Amino acid sequence: MNPTPNQANWRGNDLVLTRDDTEVDRLDATQIERVILVCRDGGNSPGDLAFALVETAQEHLLLPASTGIAGCIHFERQSFWAARPCIYWVDERQARLPRRLKPGLWLLRRQRPAYMRLPRAELDGVVQAWPLDGPMSWEQRKWRRIEEGRALSMGTPPR
Repeated sequence: MNPTPNQANWRGNDLVLTRDDTEVDRLDATQIERVILVCRDGGNSPGDLAFALVETAQEHLLLPASTGIAGCIHFERQSFWAARPCIYWVDERQARLPRRLKPGLWLLRRQRPAYMRLPRAELDGVVQAWPLDGPMSWEQRKWRRIEEGRALSMGTPPR
């Protein structure tokens, strides 16, 4: 298992993970098939991200929120993400990961995974059970919630 990189950044067409300004990992963004944002508290703000799961044809990359992956997905490269509707959402309580990905003793166990790459087959069965919402960008999700709020407020007035 790798220690958590400090930062996720874009360099050209690559998503680069660094620790202390040293490159730790690099992913050609065109290889991304799906990004699953695992959020707490309904995912109403980018700060609600628990972790992201990035899928390629061969593997899954688990990226903790502390890497700044939310900014790379929500606010950077908007045209890239708009052209590739591949961002999905799931509530953290419904996105169970195998216990071994959150090591530690009972009370000291990490609740969220550290950065790691895993073979795709290792998590496919787990991820298939998650009730995903999407594909939609942060902006699309925000506007959908606004519309849903309006529809609820236009219901039958109280008596």
